[in-house]
Amino acid sequence: MTTVTTDDKQIFARRESEARSYCRSFPTVFTKAEGATLTDASGKEYIDFLAGCSTLNYGHNDPDMKAALMEHISRDGITHGLDLHTDAKAGFLEAFERLILRPRGMDHRVLFTGPTGANAVEAALKIARKVTGRQKVIAFTNGFHGVTLGALAATGNGYHRGGAGVPLDHVTHVPYHNSMGGDIDTADLLNRMLAEPSSGVEKPAAIILETVQGEGGLNAASREWVRRVAEIARAHGALLIIDDIQAGCGRTGGFFSFEEMGITPDLITMAKSLSGFGLPFATVLVKPEYDQFGPAEHNGTFRGNNHAFVTARVALEKFWADDAFRSEVAERSAYLEKRLNKIAALLPGSRVKGRGMMMGVDVGSGETASEICKRAFRDGLIIETSGAHDEVVKVLCPLTIEQQTFARGLDILEAAVAELNQSGKIAAE
Repeated sequence: MTTVTTDDKQIFARRESEARSYCRSFPTVFTKAEGATLTDASGKEYIDFLAGCSTLNYGHNDPDMKAALMEHISRDGITHGLDLHTDAKAGFLEAFERLILRPRGMDHRVLFTGPTGANAVEAALKIARKVTGRQKVIAFTNGFHGVTLGALAATGNGYHRGGAGVPLDHVTHVPYHNSMGGDIDTADLLNRMLAEPSSGVEKPAAIILETVQGEGGLNAASREWVRRVAEIARAHGALLIIDDIQAGCGRTGGFFSFEEMGITPDLITMAKSLSGFGLPFATVLVKPEYDQFGPAEHNGTFRGNNHAFVTARVALEKFWADDAFRSEVAERSAYLEKRLNKIAALLPGSRVKGRGMMMGVDVGSGETASEICKRAFRDGLIIETSGAHDEVVKVLCPLTIEQQTFARGLDILEAAVAELNQSGKIAAE
């Protein structure tokens, strides 16, 4: 077995594509992970405030999920099964029905897509177009839904859109909640655009949105705005798609990010933390009346990730059988908001954004945010940026993080901000 040290990174520069991204911000070789901590080849430990970009809501290598997965593998349980019926799939579906759908009065079918969130978005858009017979989709400014072509058309980020190489059609972008200032009701603007026959905006097959925009800068929509968009979708014959890929699985409090908003989406895309263990797993939840695909009309070789079924079931049974975990997340969220407000006060003009355990500080400049993250990494904290200009320092630590580790990570972040402030190297955009 080849041993890789932190000084032996030439293989990545020599052979890995220039498309690599996160590793550029964290130039070390990681070898071990547990809970909210990563360890590199030199033995240095880092507190993880990235968590696979909200893929590891339950932390790295949860012991119960790991034990169940090891047991499944050791008994030669099914690994790959296309969409065959398996005991692992049945276990997941039963737990999801019992612990998630029925308690929330939801009757959605579960469409297993390819393993990524982008594939779930592609499937949801295809469903909406098939059901309505329409082509156009409404998406929102600063939204991020993936980088495959259909999902990318709904994504607002210009850098990612530029990588398409072909026109990105059939999506109209409209302003997100509060994106035009508090005096302009963007939901009312959307309704006017759809109601006016001379607006140039066609009736859409779907309206797709994130209740909290993860990559878009932690813009959080209000309950009233989301309810209004849901009403507009229904009034104009469009399906409502909630993209809960990053904001779901407890990140914003409930299992779904929209639970206290009084809506029931027609389609819900999920991925990232759905497997509970960081394994590839994506789905679209579909209201039964819209479950209109024929056999294999949307398929994929890796629809049947049975290892993910195993760990996802354990995650549901361990964390969502009662309200204890949700209460813990609420407590951590309150602590996070308090600490972030203190950190924001160190930089004039900064402000806290987001909701639940999906919060961060808008420092006004991508250069400043990047420098904060760089200094934090030096001191043992992995944290990234988001936003149109990468101006938001985003906290996405595991929801299960121990309080002492949580506090220590925020201490490192606070120290990095204070150090930068004292240095006088604050940039402006």
